[in-house]
Amino acid sequence: MSAKTLFLDRDGVINRRIVGGYVCHASEFEFLPGVLEALALLAPRFDYIFIVTNQQGIGKGIFTEDDLATTHQYLIKEVTATGGRIDKIYCCPALEKDGSNNRKPNPGMGLQAKADYPDIDFKNATMVGDSKSDMLFGKNLGVKNVFLTNGEPLTDDVAALAEEVYVDLLDFAKKL
Repeated sequence: MSAKTLFLDRDGVINRRIVGGYVCHASEFEFLPGVLEALALLAPRFDYIFIVTNQQGIGKGIFTEDDLATTHQYLIKEVTATGGRIDKIYCCPALEKDGSNNRKPNPGMGLQAKADYPDIDFKNATMVGDSKSDMLFGKNLGVKNVFLTNGEPLTDDVAALAEEVYVDLLDFAKKL
């Protein structure tokens, strides 16, 4: 039996992205409107819900792995308290120039999830993101791609990679 799996980007999908910067501490982590409700709606619809996130701020020395762990503990606590769930968070601290297979758009974090949860079938999986890198990650895994515009115009290069487009995670969750 293949598990129904949801991969979620973090910054710009779950929390407000800091343009030109990084969420370095839990105190800077701000859930986007409707995300907690969306995750509660999505929890019963998927066997697994994973976050896959590039976090090169660690590689740059801007924040530490402990800072990231504290932020993610806060995220999971809030999601769980409102009826949602995150089964695991995969992150890549490598710098873009390092060429790590774990850094999106490369498929490494998805392949690690498959190694950790062998019943994942990428044909029964969805990637939800807000960047071209997220959509390329999904394409590299062979999963369904869902793009979130966050109210911004959709570019042709991203539109070509997305099977479905929604305004935000709550829009996706309500229409699923």
